[in-house]
Amino acid sequence: MLLPEIEAMIAEGKTQREVAEYFGSKDKYVVKRLLNRQREKRRKLEAGIVPRPKGRPRKDAAPRDVATEQAYEIARLRMENKLLRDFLQFAERK
Repeated sequence: MLLPEIEAMIAEGKTQREVAEYFGSKDKYVVKRLLNRQREKRRKLEAGIVPRPKGRPRKDAAPRDVATEQAYEIARLRMENKLLRDFLQFAERK
């Protein structure tokens, strides 16, 4: 990514306008906004705020909590067993 290179150029003493022109942009605000976003992320990390993924999660995304998934599976299997027991009782096979 370009961010380490941009930060190195700023540390060398180049202006944001010079950095933007180096990368082919006429507007210094592209670099300014990029640096502001990066500083904001760093401040949040230092404060202990964990960045969360943006947008809707994927359908095939793995569950984040294994214990919750297991509890859901246990409840589903118990419900299935109860349904099968009731069916067998209704069919008078038990």
